[in-house]
Amino acid sequence: MIILRTVKDFSSLNIVASILLFLMAILAAIIANSPMAPLYQGFLLQELHLRIGDFNLFSHGGHPLRMVEFINDCLMTVFFLAVGLEIKRELLVGELSSFRKASLPFVAACGGMLLPVIVYSLLVVQGTPGTRGMAIPMATDIAFSLGVLSLLGKRVPLSLKIFLTAFAVVDDIGGILVIAIFYSSEVAYGYLIVAAVLYFFLYCMGRFGMTQKILFLLIGVIIWYLFLQSGIHSTISGVILAFVIPARPRLDAGK
Repeated sequence: MIILRTVKDFSSLNIVASILLFLMAILAAIIANSPMAPLYQGFLLQELHLRIGDFNLFSHGGHPLRMVEFINDCLMTVFFLAVGLEIKRELLVGELSSFRKASLPFVAACGGMLLPVIVYSLLVVQGTPGTRGMAIPMATDIAFSLGVLSLLGKRVPLSLKIFLTAFAVVDDIGGILVIAIFYSSEVAYGYLIVAAVLYFFLYCMGRFGMTQKILFLLIGVIIWYLFLQSGIHSTISGVILAFVIPARPRLDAGK
């Protein structure tokens, strides 16, 4: 059976990852503003291929993904899957296990999305060119916010880390949904219907006790590809997948 580990198990790894995150961000900013900028931009625009015969998994609309798209659509999906698993653990046995605790980050995230939009609407004159940007101030950089908390270590209460994680995920999903509903001109609903069927299949398999990791991995990749082709940001597939993966709390009798 798949078991979700605690935040404590990953504390040292999170600190190392946070340090690397900030170092890479600083390094990228330096390179992008140096004579190496064209080489850096060329790297981000490099096309990726993972072919199985004539089929390229890393493609969207018949065109291969570029490196920047691979980072945003693939690697960020893995990140949201990991964050979603942690939130699920907290919903089961942790800081979000009660309705009152779980509703707090949701309500806070809704306020965090609505308030910037209201301020934007009051400051921007509607109807002028370039004013359809209400979704822009809604975004929260979840990776950097969690990185800061990880660097602070035990000086930050665990409940605050969980609250910010759930808050940031709800906020990001809200922003993605707004973009998908109001800014996407072409959404292929057929792909989403097939993805929903696969999610239901995984959920049923979990309910019947089937927890083979390879099954969830393979179908998870298929679902990611379906979201990628649908026109909906594929990171949502990672969050939903986290909540259909079967899990139970781990009891360590030796502690």
